[in-house]
Amino acid sequence: MPYLFILVIPLIILLGLASKTFGVNQEYQRAVLFRLGRLGTTKGPGWYWLIPFIDRVVKVDIRTVTVQLETQETITRDGVAVRVNAVLWYRAADPARVVTSVEAYQSAVVQAAETGMRDAIGQSDLDQMLKDRIGINKRLLDLLASAAGRWGIEIDAVEIKDVDIPEQMQRAIAREAEAIREKRARIIKAEGENEAAQKLAEAATMIGTAPGALELRRLQTLTEIGVEHNSTIIAMLPVELLHAAQKIAGLPPTSAD
Repeated sequence: MPYLFILVIPLIILLGLASKTFGVNQEYQRAVLFRLGRLGTTKGPGWYWLIPFIDRVVKVDIRTVTVQLETQETITRDGVAVRVNAVLWYRAADPARVVTSVEAYQSAVVQAAETGMRDAIGQSDLDQMLKDRIGINKRLLDLLASAAGRWGIEIDAVEIKDVDIPEQMQRAIAREAEAIREKRARIIKAEGENEAAQKLAEAATMIGTAPGALELRRLQTLTEIGVEHNSTIIAMLPVELLHAAQKIAGLPPTSAD
């Protein structure tokens, strides 16, 4: 029995040492190696060897992380108070720099994103925020990428999700949009009347050059009225038309002539 105990103790020690001589990374993990406190190589996916009690590794997840930023209350460049929230996508592009350059890199990236969002909104007008959100997203991405790049973090995208403005400002924007639509409608109507007047002037000029054109147009109008409305029409015929009819019938001119 004492001999068995003596054999078991070294076996347990050997198994413990063996468990510290290698490590395993998943496909989405990287292990940053430190040897006696000095930065070593970065181990990729799969298994790798370690020197017990000398090597130490810090594992970093390189998958893209999605973070919904907290709602930020800030003021635009034209002095309007707004509430804005956004969504951030980032990943660890350089695991060694992530481990050695910043502590708690995930929290640091979120704080930098919230600060950059406030700066981007403060440099924009309210109309620009509502109409050119893509431009603001690009500006925010540039601000955040310059800060996170020093930490080995790559920003995939950052997008403003919602913009909440005061109710009074919403009513003012609605009145402005209604006034713009009314202005556009009046301009279109005026342009139509202008074109119609030009066409009528051209038609009047053409009719004035032909002696019988005006009378033909009058008869055509009477025909259209008779088709569309069931009513009695009293038409005043010109004297020239009566003279023509008398000549055709061979009658002498009347005294009324």
